Amino acid sequence: MKQLFLLLFILSNAFLHTAKSAPSDSLLLKRCDVLVAYVKNQFVPDGRTDIFSTAFTNDTLKVETTNQAAYDRLKVLIAQDKIPVTLIENYLPAKELKDKEFALVTLSVANHRDKPAHSAEMVTQTLLGTPLQILKQSGGYYLVRTPDRYISWVSSAEIETMTAFAFNKWKQAEKVVYLPEYGRAYTEASDGSLPVSDLVAGDILEVLESKGKYLKVSYPDKRVAYLVRKDTAPYQKWISRPAPEAKQILSTAEQFIGIPYLWGGTSVKGMDCSGFTKTCYYLNGIILARDASQQALYGEKVEIYDQDSLSIPKCIANLQAGDLLFFSPGGTKGVNPRITHTAIYIGKGKFIQAAGLIRINSMLKDDPEYDDFQSRKLVAARRILNSVGTPGISRIDQHAFYQTLSKRP
Repeated sequence: MKQLFLLLFILSNAFLHTAKSAPSDSLLLKRCDVLVAYVKNQFVPDGRTDIFSTAFTNDTLKVETTNQAAYDRLKVLIAQDKIPVTLIENYLPAKELKDKEFALVTLSVANHRDKPAHSAEMVTQTLLGTPLQILKQSGGYYLVRTPDRYISWVSSAEIETMTAFAFNKWKQAEKVVYLPEYGRAYTEASDGSLPVSDLVAGDILEVLESKGKYLKVSYPDKRVAYLVRKDTAPYQKWISRPAPEAKQILSTAEQFIGIPYLWGGTSVKGMDCSGFTKTCYYLNGIILARDASQQALYGEKVEIYDQDSLSIPKCIANLQAGDLLFFSPGGTKGVNPRITHTAIYIGKGKFIQAAGLIRINSMLKDDPEYDDFQSRKLVAARRILNSVGTPGISRIDQHAFYQTLSKRP
């Protein structure tokens, strides 16, 4: 019995010593959280375009990221702080994908969501033939990065996954771009035949054969269809056009008047505010960032404020057609206003926006089209057309996703 009490005494002291000398899981977690927050702020400030997520269990910190530099920095900081945790990295694209790290959209418009579920919020869309980078898979969904670097989930039923070799082969193939706002591809070289699918402006298909006034085309998932030739443009000619002028952007914008607002929409089936501005530029060969708050970071800043107040005379004097306008719920410029809305400036105080539907409004109070709600919330403007080729504003033909692969996009 004395030996048993002695053993319990020794074990009790050992436990107390360990508790005093080794930090608890909660303390380790707090120390790690501080470093993770610092690294995330420095390397991955926007979770819409890069991933840096962590999970702490049993003295092990698991890091999933698309940014290798962020992980490397965290590793150095943890070592310098002598935090006794084991780091495990899961770098994306995931190894489980093996060689299928690329995909093409197979539907006229694919819906992307914030979680791998059909009931999840739709956050963006991509058009038929849009190239994607696959990051990982979860059930019947893939986490993908779009050409504007936006990260979201898309159903496996809406894309065709492929190897780098197949991806390059598709890029080098002869292709066409569908031009009308909306239409159909047919099973035979006849408008009276059954449809293969619907199509929207900007869809991309591979050309198999020319048949009179029709083109025989192939989808990324190998479906075959026929298009009326006059409804298409040769892909290479379409992407290599000169940089657009304001009149082309406005012409595209105005053809969408009346189309309903759709959260996450970037097609003629429905658009949100930044999906509208993005689509108007995309159909003229330019890729913009996805969301309004992201678009507001790029291009040349246009002065529209007089000290701390919006100046309508300065707007009229400085703004040019094609400029993007940005709006904040607070309606004041501030240091970092929360941008939630965008529109395209037309001229003479008028702008075109997706708000309920695509419509033209004015910032001038005596104009019948005056929009009091938005005009009071205008906080910034950016000139895009003279900034093509700068960060966040890329020509399609100069974008890595559309060029022949020599390395990962």
